[in-house]
Amino acid sequence: MFAGKRILLGIGGGIAVYRVAELARLLVRHGASVRCVMTPAACRFVTPLTFESLTGEQVYTEMFDLTAEREMGHIRLARWADAVVIAPATADLLAKIANGISDHLLTTILQVREGPVLLAPAMNTSMWQSPATVRNIEILRERGMHVVGPEHGELACGEEGQGRLSEPEAILVALRPLVSEPYLAGQRWIINAGPTWEPWDEVRFLSNRAGGNLGLALAETVAAHGAEIHLVAGPSVPASSTFVSRHDVITTGEMFDACRTLAENADVFVATAAVGDFRFAHRIEGKHKRAGQQTLQVELVATPDIVATVAAMDKRPRRVIAFAAETADHVAHARGKLQDKGVDAIFANDIGNMGSAEAGGWWINRQSTETIERRPKEQLAEVLIQSIRELDA
Repeated sequence: MFAGKRILLGIGGGIAVYRVAELARLLVRHGASVRCVMTPAACRFVTPLTFESLTGEQVYTEMFDLTAEREMGHIRLARWADAVVIAPATADLLAKIANGISDHLLTTILQVREGPVLLAPAMNTSMWQSPATVRNIEILRERGMHVVGPEHGELACGEEGQGRLSEPEAILVALRPLVSEPYLAGQRWIINAGPTWEPWDEVRFLSNRAGGNLGLALAETVAAHGAEIHLVAGPSVPASSTFVSRHDVITTGEMFDACRTLAENADVFVATAAVGDFRFAHRIEGKHKRAGQQTLQVELVATPDIVATVAAMDKRPRRVIAFAAETADHVAHARGKLQDKGVDAIFANDIGNMGSAEAGGWWINRQSTETIERRPKEQLAEVLIQSIRELDA
């Protein structure tokens, strides 16, 4: 996700600093080169050795460390980074950055920083909502800095409210567009994801075990590369970032209506959702009672074919991509669907991928079939985007 990217992690002095260690670990795990700058207050919570161990790099703490200044001065550190992340961004640190106070190494670096900066605030709710902090955030946003969080939850002081440091994974999602190539800028993509639920009564429904993780990963990756992205999300699809325009639906009919409207004149429509092919012909009010029954017959009727309908629209998207989850003869079944549904390409995969963190399969278009090895879904999303782009090559 961050392979080859250089991230400067500025660590403020707050109790949430212990969660920043996980952020550093995740950045390294995703291929980033990470250098840390700790404020004097941060060093009172966690030792620099913690972050040196996680990143394999020297941690910078002192403005007047002559050896460090000679080898990597504050201006060189500011210019070295593809992006700077400040976590936790305390109320004190935000105030200093907003008002140009340079009283330690990190605030001095931010005085000369010209590239992307992501702030991850963490503090008590009262401090976050104070007029001074609200104004400081406005100033920093006006300067082009980006903010992720804070989240609502239990705080270190025992209170509950907004002020909790965003989860490390959420910070990564917010950081990704700041360091990704915006080669999809100006495009509009529509992606559907997850299962649909077809109610039988007010308790039971017909569905499947899809989680929508690949569709979500694809949407976040498309957003990271600069496209306008609309995600039509079925129930159980995990939360998405603010970079994604999300449209939550429940039934296949609702997903059909949303996709058909949003897909008009789009650049790309990708149907990753495990849509229910049938719904109950008659929905029961209340809860059906067993009442001694040993057998039960219900009537099902077909639901609309979303991807085939989108592919046949007068204002059809420039590219329409289908997904097919199969149990056997994956490529043969997918090739049949490619013709029947009128799509430009189809990604075939095994139903065993549902709900897992990894997936692989076959990329099939009218000219060829390519095997895509199993890999984390975030990486698979990048591969699929490149495959879609190659359709125009």
